[in-house]
Amino acid sequence: MMKYVIFFLTIQSCMIIKSYSKSIIRTLPGYSEDLPFKLETGYVGVGENEDVQLFYYFVESTSNPKEDPLIFHIPGGPGASALVTLLYEIGPLSLNLDDGIDNLKLTLNPNAWTQMANILVVDIPAGTGFSYSETKEGWISSDSILTTHAVDFIKKFLKDHPKFSRNPLYIAGISYIGIIVPKVTLELYEGNELEDDQTVNIQGYILTSPLTDKFMDFNSRFEYAHRMALISDDIYQSAIDNCHGNYVNASFSNKACSNSLQGYEKCTRAINLENVLEPFCDENDPTQDCEGDLNKALSKWANNEAVQQALNIRQGKVGKWEALNSTLHYNQGKNDTSCYSYDIFSSFSYHKKLLSKKCSALIVSGDHDFTFPYVGVEQWITSLSIKVDVPWKPFYIDRQVGGYVTRYAQNDYSLTFATVKGAGHLVPLDKPKQAMVLTQVWFSSQTYSSDYLRK
Repeated sequence: MMKYVIFFLTIQSCMIIKSYSKSIIRTLPGYSEDLPFKLETGYVGVGENEDVQLFYYFVESTSNPKEDPLIFHIPGGPGASALVTLLYEIGPLSLNLDDGIDNLKLTLNPNAWTQMANILVVDIPAGTGFSYSETKEGWISSDSILTTHAVDFIKKFLKDHPKFSRNPLYIAGISYIGIIVPKVTLELYEGNELEDDQTVNIQGYILTSPLTDKFMDFNSRFEYAHRMALISDDIYQSAIDNCHGNYVNASFSNKACSNSLQGYEKCTRAINLENVLEPFCDENDPTQDCEGDLNKALSKWANNEAVQQALNIRQGKVGKWEALNSTLHYNQGKNDTSCYSYDIFSSFSYHKKLLSKKCSALIVSGDHDFTFPYVGVEQWITSLSIKVDVPWKPFYIDRQVGGYVTRYAQNDYSLTFATVKGAGHLVPLDKPKQAMVLTQVWFSSQTYSSDYLRK
């Protein structure tokens, strides 16, 4: 009888390890001392039979972790690693290359969002960062599957970390994940309303440089190009007259429109999409090195055996770590691949449904971002038809204009839209202090609800 008990306990132990494992990380290669903040890494199993193993980084707030908000951040791409979020953008550490690419050092980030919030970042879907699948089917994902796995992940994480279940929860994301975040947020609200087996203290969402609609956002590049003097008034007016508002899916039969857009394409093809002020690098030109020293250094660091041991990465489950999995990453007009389906065309309807919730949204755009220009963001926000509560006005950092803010409100829903002056697509990288202070001020203005917590 005893051997059967031992066998059962062994199987049960394996199941626990598969579904969830976590470690407290006290030191990291490149940082000379013990980490002055609490960092946890681990895996959470999601999907059928928990075959998809998602790797995460959880950093507790250095201010008041018991009460500060919990930000569940989904990196962009899809396919961007959570390490990029932590070390380039909002995490407590930054990369220092003063001693060269081969001697990467980690330094404290003075603009870390962990000064005001608990940060949870995940490699999602499988094939991103250190996340993987135990089955062939688990490597196949889509916008819809990613949403389902994200909801599953956050609920399992909070179930295993009950002391954070009452913290105000915000879902956050950047770039392409603007397609995903509103749907994840909506499903959490609706789950609470259905009184399913687990409620969460969802309070809203945060989006940076978001893709919302795969027509509207790409189409807005034309209007943005004119506002930024990348195209002339003549080119602009010609396309206005001939293209009838469609600059990305113009009909081949409309030759007048095609001719009008030739000037636009010629003037913008060598413009850096992420920041129109930065040099353009042609990735198709073998003589140009477009990777950049930061990416090279991070790749070398993340693929170092000592680093992976320090982070408690499961060995043999993934190949080379990449900052961005190009097979998952979306580009304009890209068709579905064998491993990913881009099956959500627009997240506008999810924003619209969230208007009926007690929900707060912060939307941030860099005013030099040509990837998903602020022009398109303004368009879909206007289409929500919600009242302007605070008109467009400047905000200040160190007595200088940091950007501009507009606040919208309807019943219990509020949306704050901000542009950051001089920032491109990666706002927290380009203007870290502005991004941090803007978010901090927004958090301080929130009044939290715990209507859905039944404890």
